[in-house]
Amino acid sequence: MYLPKQFDHPAHARTIIREHPFASLISNDDEGFPFVTHLPIKLEANENEALDASHDLLLGHVAKGNPHAKYLQQRPEVLLTFMGPQAYMSPAVYPDLVRVPTWSYLAVHVKAKVRILEGEEAKDAILKQLISDHEPAYAHQWRQLPHSYTEPMLNAIVAFEMTILSLQTKVKLNQHRPESHVAMHAAYEAGNPAEKDLALWMRRLGMVA
Repeated sequence: MYLPKQFDHPAHARTIIREHPFASLISNDDEGFPFVTHLPIKLEANENEALDASHDLLLGHVAKGNPHAKYLQQRPEVLLTFMGPQAYMSPAVYPDLVRVPTWSYLAVHVKAKVRILEGEEAKDAILKQLISDHEPAYAHQWRQLPHSYTEPMLNAIVAFEMTILSLQTKVKLNQHRPESHVAMHAAYEAGNPAEKDLALWMRRLGMVA
């Protein structure tokens, strides 16, 4: 990922992944062409590291019938991308007219190594963690489902954990153009949900009061 210094914000990787956990998992297929699966990912933070996400674990699963399950076993190094809020930015936010439009966005790219998790218990644990993140109230219903139903469901997935080899975090919000920040924030604050999220990130970065 092209990452100019002014947009490099590794301390925000965890927040972006947790707020936008639906990732693109990328491996090479048997012909060497990128193969992509879109899936939710659970981030398990290393509590000994306050801000550094590079020591965290990432958990996920794919359908056993998905060719990606085979690629993960054959070629365990993968790339994951997480896309946060993104929106167009008009040159109208600048005080001068010699400007062009651009796009604001947040993204995290993670190079990781996959370890396949075997057994029903390990698969069930990952599903419970995803349920806990996204619909805690469903946990009771999942626990009450008959084993005759859950066993085939668990057998139909391949679960895995990923150790992070490297990561890049890009927060592209025009940080290097302070003359635009007030107008840019006002425009995003009045916009659609993604634009409002970008306005929030401008406040998080201290770009506006």
